[in-house]
Amino acid sequence: MGPGIVILFSLFGVLNAQGGKQISIDECCKDGRVRGIDNQDCTAIPLISESTTCRIVQEQCCAAVLEDTICTSGINTAKDQGACDTQFTGSTCETKTAKMCCDCCLLGRAAREQGLTCDHSLSLGYQCGLVSRACCDDGAPDLETSNSLGKRINSKTREVLMVEAKCAQECVGNSTCACFKGYKLKPDGKSCEDINECLLGASNCRGGEHCINTVGSFRCQREVSCGTGYELTDSNNCKDIDECESGTHNCSPDFECQNTQGSFRCLPKNQCGDGYIQDAMGSCIDINECLAQTEPCHPGQLCVNTVGSFTCQRNSINCGRGYHLNDGGNRCLDIDECKGPDGACAGHGCINLVGSFRCECKAGFIFNSISRVCEDINECRHYSGRICAHKCENVLGSYKCSCTQGFKLASDGRNCDDLNECESSPCSQECANVYGSYQCYCRRGYQLSDIDGINCEDIDECALPTGGHICSYRCNNTPGSFYCTCPATGYTLAPNGRSCQDVDECVTGTHTCSETQSCFNVQGGFRCLSFECPPNYRQAGEIRARVERSDTIRCVKSCQPNDISCVLDPVHSVSHTVISLPTFREFTKPEEIVFLRTMSPAHSSPQLSSDIVFDILEGNVQNSFDIVKRQEHGMIVGVVRQVKPLIGSLNMVLKLAMNYVTSGVVSHRNIVNVHIFVSEFWF
Repeated sequence: MGPGIVILFSLFGVLNAQGGKQISIDECCKDGRVRGIDNQDCTAIPLISESTTCRIVQEQCCAAVLEDTICTSGINTAKDQGACDTQFTGSTCETKTAKMCCDCCLLGRAAREQGLTCDHSLSLGYQCGLVSRACCDDGAPDLETSNSLGKRINSKTREVLMVEAKCAQECVGNSTCACFKGYKLKPDGKSCEDINECLLGASNCRGGEHCINTVGSFRCQREVSCGTGYELTDSNNCKDIDECESGTHNCSPDFECQNTQGSFRCLPKNQCGDGYIQDAMGSCIDINECLAQTEPCHPGQLCVNTVGSFTCQRNSINCGRGYHLNDGGNRCLDIDECKGPDGACAGHGCINLVGSFRCECKAGFIFNSISRVCEDINECRHYSGRICAHKCENVLGSYKCSCTQGFKLASDGRNCDDLNECESSPCSQECANVYGSYQCYCRRGYQLSDIDGINCEDIDECALPTGGHICSYRCNNTPGSFYCTCPATGYTLAPNGRSCQDVDECVTGTHTCSETQSCFNVQGGFRCLSFECPPNYRQAGEIRARVERSDTIRCVKSCQPNDISCVLDPVHSVSHTVISLPTFREFTKPEEIVFLRTMSPAHSSPQLSSDIVFDILEGNVQNSFDIVKRQEHGMIVGVVRQVKPLIGSLNMVLKLAMNYVTSGVVSHRNIVNVHIFVSEFWF
């Protein structure tokens, strides 16, 4: 690094001879050192010249300062702790430089402790040799070294310029050379090199200052700014900034700038005369001497302020409130306020006092000591809720109680008694008194009007949402009530007055059936029935004049001798059954209407392989019926069900078949004719 630097300084004249702004090498180096002190990146500092030489000097002088700082840290570690291995374990260039300076300082200290010469002949690096000799000679005032790039440049330059002289600086006799203060003699006995006072800690810089080595000496630079109103000089001192001279003040045109230490003042250009004072805006305002001065007038005189001055006036007697001046004008006498024509208390009792008076107020009033009058007491506000049960109204000197609607004032004038409004018959039918009000209500069959809450209106029970279920057939409204009626024939009104019950014409004898016919009652009427057995069949059981059972007539097969076709006919019996059904008002599930019971057990022997099959042969209008087979009490039963609603009146005959099947063949069959009469009504 050393020879290259000498070449840079040899180009000093070339840099000055280049075109553009003339910047010296010293200025380039100074800028680099300042940036090194600020710990900036030396490879990316702003350039102050387009010259390549200046850029190199900037970077190298910056690097020298950083190297100085890093090396100083290593030397201080060697001096303070006496070891380096555990302090610098990183691999960066800064860590390696600090460790090198620490190790070389330890080497110099070891040489001094062993009594060896500090100018040893070891082939160390140039910087390591300087640090080693500096730590070996630590303590001598004129022995110091430098590892600063700039200082090595200056030292090397002097060696080049004085190479032909016997002594570089001073000769002290006997051909012995010496160096000026701030330098030390090099091992050749002739040359001198700069002592780095900052490196050895020999500077006298104070706290908050940073030591910067110079050729033959050092200087201290503040690490922090001087503060507002000051600037740092080249001698590292804080100098006051004259804002008035530099024009950085903010005084208005009517004010004059006056510099102070660290700041400035704005003084008004216009001066105020006697009796005035100047405000912050420079305006002249009057001084009130009567307040600003202590007793500006003689005793017995009154001070009166004037614009710009004041006057003194003779003090006259001024009697206070409640007193008046005597005829001589030299004494104040009490005023008897109670002797006025109307009295000071406006009809209330009055008591005179020295310089004042007091009123003895009547009941309901209170004396106001400030306005000195009797004021009405607002009992309603003062005794809120405690003197009147309901409402309180203040009146002059007293109060008055009143009651809310539905109450009347009691004899004590404060409480309220309930008012019985029913005594005046406010309701159209019935009235019930309640506390503070009344309630109208109606008799059965009527309801209270929603409009006035007083009159009663008839309830149309037939029009209510449930009116369709009040009567079985027809509802007729009447004032306050209703009545039910039934169809004109076939029904009569039940004892409950609402339901319609069927009239059994067969029992009452009101039917029109002949003697050869059977009367069968249906809902709302009757039917005259007459059944005959078909050929080869005879009627089983006795004949009844009135049908009482569902099995009205049962005809069993009775073949003539040698009638083979009759014998082979599988129909064993033909039966007629009659049922009466209503028109179901709400048909939600199948209705079971006929049960075909058999004598066959539910579980026959497997060897027989027998079964019973039920079937509807004729008359199933709109498939309104079906037959299901089930078991009851261990026997097989066929249940005829109505699966669809039927609207009466309607008559139909269902022809049913009970097939006894053995080994897949119908062995015999029973025919059942179900005569169904569907009524017009649901009841």
